[in-house]
Amino acid sequence: MRLGLNLGYFGAAAPSTLIPLVQQAEALGYDSVWTAEAYGSDSIVPLTWVAAHTTTIRCGTAIMQMPARTPANTAMTAATFDLLSEGRFLLGLGLSGPQVVEGWHGEAYGKPLGKTREYVSIVRSILAREAPLEHHGEHYDIPYSGSDATGLGKPLKLIVHPRRADIPIYLAAIGPRNVALAAEIADGWLPIFFAPERFDQSYGGAFAGTDLDTFDIAPTVSVVLGDDVDACRSMVKPMLSLYIGGMGARGRNFYNDLACRYGYEEAAGEIQDLYLEGKKREAAAAVPDALVDEVALCGPKERIADLLEPWKASPVNTMIVGAGQPEALEVVAELTL
Repeated sequence: MRLGLNLGYFGAAAPSTLIPLVQQAEALGYDSVWTAEAYGSDSIVPLTWVAAHTTTIRCGTAIMQMPARTPANTAMTAATFDLLSEGRFLLGLGLSGPQVVEGWHGEAYGKPLGKTREYVSIVRSILAREAPLEHHGEHYDIPYSGSDATGLGKPLKLIVHPRRADIPIYLAAIGPRNVALAAEIADGWLPIFFAPERFDQSYGGAFAGTDLDTFDIAPTVSVVLGDDVDACRSMVKPMLSLYIGGMGARGRNFYNDLACRYGYEEAAGEIQDLYLEGKKREAAAAVPDALVDEVALCGPKERIADLLEPWKASPVNTMIVGAGQPEALEVVAELTL
């Protein structure tokens, strides 16, 4: 099992601590480092900064939001980054939820499965450079041919020659149908709040016919090292409550749905009620310890070693560590690599 490091959103930690942490991960043998975006920092600028201060670790986006960029812009960015980093780029994409898609980017949420399929197809076509780009689908029309078109648009081909036409594409997905789409059209899957012992129950059917030795299942797992298990768990619960309770409207929260699929329906409902009432501290306290232990690694080294066993037995190829503690990176590397 390979290891990655998730830096999350830029600004969550002091900028001066990020590069030493990444360089430590690279020295320990970590395979990849990942950055994220929501509606604050973007994912590419911090990742470029990381790439400039490293030499071997691969650099991925978890995620680049598809509604923020046209497929052509994403392909241009991927080709440019891959050239500058000498072939170290991993393109992680995701649609995000309706609140961000429509409330921040001003784009219609639409039909996520069809939109994602077209988006990935266009990006791959651009990177392949086999012909000028032409795509006329339900969601993307290139060259644009709408009633208000000038008629001057023409099929174009990427000017630069990508270092790799097959830059790995990862998809963030939560629902079973979206996960099945990732297995079909992508090179890897970026799950959130992954519970390794529930893989077959929650997602096994989505990977029928998929070679899990080559398809990269790459979840991020929060790791908090310390002697006080409850104190370590308390570092993870606010993030879980934010997503389960606040990342989406009532009845349209994919993370809440995931907690319900894991068997935590009652807790998920309570967390959402409290969070939407503005009681964020109480919402965090309502996150069950058992849920934290399923999706995170909290406690002293010996406990983390025990919690790692289901991960090692699962089809996870890359475990992306979410940790700001240098000692946590060392422990996970010692127990895994």
